[in-house]
Amino acid sequence: MPDTRLSFDASAPKRATNVSLNSDLLEQAKALGVNVSRACERGLAAQITELREKRWLDENRAALASSNAYVEAHGLPLAKHRPY
Repeated sequence: MPDTRLSFDASAPKRATNVSLNSDLLEQAKALGVNVSRACERGLAAQITELREKRWLDENRAALASSNAYVEAHGLPLAKHRPY
């Protein structure tokens, strides 16, 4: 299930902009009563979140690999204290 939390300040003022959308998609959205501005905001927020997560993973890939290699070689540091 996708994360539905907003990753932006929803109370920030709106700013008019021009976007080009597929005309068929826009007509279908209007016919279904979709708030196109809200849908664009949520889609853009999801794209930004995805790119930030990818950037974080890229920036931390070496540290994650190092940590995983340590656990693979030595096991979990506190494994002996696990109740299962």
